Amino acid sequence: MAEAAARLAVRLTPGAAFDRIDGWDVDADGRPVLKVRVRARPVEGEANAALLKLLAKTLGVSKSAVSLERGGQARTKMISVAGLTTDDLRRRLTDL
Repeated sequence: MAEAAARLAVRLTPGAAFDRIDGWDVDADGRPVLKVRVRARPVEGEANAALLKLLAKTLGVSKSAVSLERGGQARTKMISVAGLTTDDLRRRLTDL
């Protein structure tokens, strides 16, 4: 049986004053997206790396469990979190 992997849509804002998760929003199609800010600049993947590190810490999973599925050059990204179901992911992000 394949390991569970939850998917998470994220709207990333690089170059912020602090690394933080701003909570939930909806995209133009009405789908939920998690708003995240990171201090790193969007240079050579630094902002994406900072995003993955912040999400791993927030979700309580290893950095290797969190990966960028698509949207490397875009503001809206799809993140995959191995070892968590979608329900697990939502529970861990409920209070944000």
